[in-house]
Amino acid sequence: MSFLLLLLLASGAAFAQATRTWVSGVGDDANPCSRTAPCKTWAGAISKTATGGMINCIDPGGFGAVTITKSITISCKHVEGSGLASLSNGIVINGAGIDVVLRGLDIDGSPTASPGLNGIRFLQGASLIVDDCVIRDFKGGAPNGNGIIVINSALVASVHVINSNISGNGTGTTGAGIQIAPTGTGGANVTITNSVFSNNIVGVRADSAATSGAIDVTVTDSTAAGAPFHGFVALGAGGPVRMMLNRVTSTNNLGEGVRAAGANADIRIGSSVVTGNGTGLAAASSGQILSYGNNQINGNTVDGSATAVPLK
Repeated sequence: MSFLLLLLLASGAAFAQATRTWVSGVGDDANPCSRTAPCKTWAGAISKTATGGMINCIDPGGFGAVTITKSITISCKHVEGSGLASLSNGIVINGAGIDVVLRGLDIDGSPTASPGLNGIRFLQGASLIVDDCVIRDFKGGAPNGNGIIVINSALVASVHVINSNISGNGTGTTGAGIQIAPTGTGGANVTITNSVFSNNIVGVRADSAATSGAIDVTVTDSTAAGAPFHGFVALGAGGPVRMMLNRVTSTNNLGEGVRAAGANADIRIGSSVVTGNGTGLAAASSGQILSYGNNQINGNTVDGSATAVPLK
């Protein structure tokens, strides 16, 4: 009897999930993912990490793609925690009510011969924080090709992008640095702070065509540059799209620096620079661009203008 009890206890310990696990470039997914016996991949570590726990990187390495279905933090801020996603999504968020933090990651969609689909694909969850991350070169064909894509079909997703660099995403006429496009009744509250969107097909796009829900986007101290189409764009063919741009720069985009299209698209802009674009400000199909009157909109091929008198 004592032997059986000890066997059961040992078995339970073997399958227990830790609140903190580790990955290493020289790890092994057969390990328990402890500090002294780390795993090889994020996918290997996540099954051994408790809900609400954290995965850390011990040293630089390529830790692969992963699907996240529970609340968790992946943090590799002080080492090179990279995930290469050829012909796949880098990270998929798909769990009801989950809270996910991604910090210090390099999510790479190379090579061009077999490009990744999307850097982060948010299907379902309560919140996502992307902090100090690099997401680049996801060039999968439509409807893919996004650094981050938010496509929840219900409830309101809360997404925060902080101190991040998102570049080289999209191909042809599709894809964006971040694409916010819920479906069904889904909505999204998105904040972007101190981040750079460079050389994406579109910098930041919020599109309500497939949802009756509301999309609210606030962008502060951030830049959209080098897009063949738009820097910042709100498309309001479905539910309301409300975008606030404060202290942003939209520059050297071949199309519009800032574009609002559709009766439910509303962009407010203040203390910002829009220069070097094909068109600075562009509103179409009853979309609205409301200016606080303290922007620098010049040096574009066509500067354009706000659709309303400066807000007070």
